[in-house]
Amino acid sequence: METSQNTEIIPSVPTGAEEDTVIKQNLWCQIRSLFEQGLCKSAIARELGIDLKTVRKWLRQTWEPQKRERKRALDAYESFLRARAPEVGYNAAVLYRELEPRGYKGSYPALVKYIHPWRVEARGQNTATPRFETEPGQQAQVDWGSTKVWFEMVQVRVHLFVMVLAFSRRIFVKGYLNEGMNALFDGHASAFTHFGGRTETILYDNPRTIVQSKDESNGQVVWNRTFKDRMDFYGVGIKLCRYYRAQTKGKVESGVKYVKRNALAGRRFRDLDHLNEWLTEWSLTVADERLHGTTHERPSERFSRAEAGTLIPVDERPAPERERLEHRIVPRGTYVVVETNRYPTPVEWVGDRVEVRVLADRILITNGTGEPLDYPRLKGKYSTAGWSGAPRSWPGQRAATVVKPPHLDPTYPLAIGEVEIRSLAAYEALIEGVQ
Repeated sequence: METSQNTEIIPSVPTGAEEDTVIKQNLWCQIRSLFEQGLCKSAIARELGIDLKTVRKWLRQTWEPQKRERKRALDAYESFLRARAPEVGYNAAVLYRELEPRGYKGSYPALVKYIHPWRVEARGQNTATPRFETEPGQQAQVDWGSTKVWFEMVQVRVHLFVMVLAFSRRIFVKGYLNEGMNALFDGHASAFTHFGGRTETILYDNPRTIVQSKDESNGQVVWNRTFKDRMDFYGVGIKLCRYYRAQTKGKVESGVKYVKRNALAGRRFRDLDHLNEWLTEWSLTVADERLHGTTHERPSERFSRAEAGTLIPVDERPAPERERLEHRIVPRGTYVVVETNRYPTPVEWVGDRVEVRVLADRILITNGTGEPLDYPRLKGKYSTAGWSGAPRSWPGQRAATVVKPPHLDPTYPLAIGEVEIRSLAAYEALIEGVQ
């Protein structure tokens, strides 16, 4: 019985099978390696268990990953999305709402992912940001950071006031329990003391404690009056970042991250005072002594060399205590309550909306007419200021009347010795009868 000796046909895999066109890189390497060792093509096919045509094909060409085009459901709406997306500011929620009536059955996250490259391209998120350097003593940058810190066995949210000198990169940081105005003022005063002076200007973000509103088209800024007064006291020029351009103050942005990742990593403290003691020590011994990646100098050396003499001394007088303006409705009792203490107003002001100005040592109250009422600011709580104006008359107030006990109560006889009151005519009639 004759048998075919044709070794060129190895029917291990049917011709045209997927393996004939799709092959992994490691299999291609095996084919090339066996061929370079001297094995013939049919022997390679038998050794690897693949079709002979596959061996021939991949010995003629280099291996490349197979590219398979995957059709996405949103491709059918691409022309609409490309035209509509810029009109709605690349808002995926709006686009998703408008796609549903057009028959789109896919998910919202898929749409977000689909238009993301267009949004990045349109908004220029990949554009470079130029580095802006300043002269010694010209600028400092201020920002807040927030993180949780261990105090003994409890985690507490701490707000970090950070100031960085833009030229030398020296850093000051202090922790607070909030980002209120008092904390903001104390942070500035502490930083000026730490550095030994202030810079000409300070660059900030746009929090409500600093700016109430800003129109970047014409440069009009409505400052927080209290903050502006304090900076005017120090003589500091205020600079603001553009909206949504926090990288403008990149030096302090990096500083906030540096504090969190270096100074606070793996640390625990007794309380806020203990934290701030460590932050001061860390600033002087670690942050100021590191070799800075941008300046290639130690901040302390760069400060001593070029910036220390350029800082402006801060007025040693204490800064004026924070002034604030409040409003009250005068109650029927006529006393306006400020910080739990009570201050009297004229009776005629009952129901009026009055303006209360809280100064360092005075309380001024006015209803918009005449001179304001001026009281010393009471210390402590639940005290009452005295009224020093003209006697106050109360509408509907009646003169006091003498109150007597009732004499006609039949169940309560007149007490012995109580004299009955009679008219003189009764006594005259009694005398005439006797005569």
